[in-house]
Amino acid sequence: MFLPGTTAVRRDVHAGRVWTAMPQRVVADTGHVLTLAYWPGIESLAPTTWITSTRTGDQAQRERMLADLAAGTWALDRYRWTGTTLLSHFLNGEWFSVHCFQDASGEPLRWYVNFEKPYLRRPGVGIDTMDLCLDLVVTPDLSGHHWKDRAEYAQLRRLGVIDDYLHRQVEQAQGRAITMLDNRTGPFAGGWPTWTPHPAWPLPELPADAEHVPAEALR
Repeated sequence: MFLPGTTAVRRDVHAGRVWTAMPQRVVADTGHVLTLAYWPGIESLAPTTWITSTRTGDQAQRERMLADLAAGTWALDRYRWTGTTLLSHFLNGEWFSVHCFQDASGEPLRWYVNFEKPYLRRPGVGIDTMDLCLDLVVTPDLSGHHWKDRAEYAQLRRLGVIDDYLHRQVEQAQGRAITMLDNRTGPFAGGWPTWTPHPAWPLPELPADAEHVPAEALR
C-alpha cells in the first residue's frame, strides 16, 4: 500500500504509452480505496491537444485529441493545474473513480464520477488506468446529477478505442455508480468531505521516468 504523505502518480496508459501523468499526494490507502489529493500548482503531463483546447476552448483541438488517441499519434507536454483542488477516491477493481472538486477557497463545486479501467498499482510510481471519457457530474449535496461527454464516448466507440467489451463494462459500471449514489454508499456515504490541502504540503512532482511503462504491461 502507499503511505500517506507520499506521491503516487495517476497515469492514463493506452496501447503501451502514457496518455496522462498526474502526481498526487496520498491521503489514505486502505488497500480497497486509495484516496489522493491534487491542487493548483502541480505540474503534470497531458496531450498537447488537450492542453491547447483547455487553454483556448478550441473544440477542434479536443476532437483531434481523440483522433490522436485512436491513431497513437499524440505528443505530451507539461502543464500546471489551476483553479480547483480535488480529492479523489480510486476503488480497487472498479470501473470508475469518484472525485470531489472545490474552488481555491474550499467551496464545494461538484462530485465527479470518472469511468475508467480498474487501476493497476505500480510500486514506487503510482497507479495506471485509462479514462474512458464518460463522466457523471453530481451536485455537492448529492441531490442531482447529469451525464457528461456522451458525444466523446460515442466518438471513441466509432474510432475503436472503446470496443464491445469495454462498452459492456462501462454500461454495468454506470448502474453500480448510480446505485452507490442513490444509497449514499462508498465515497458518498459521509457527504461532502471537509478537506483542503495543507499550506505546508510540498507540491507532488513527476518522477524522471513518468512516461515509462513496464514490460509486463505491454503483454
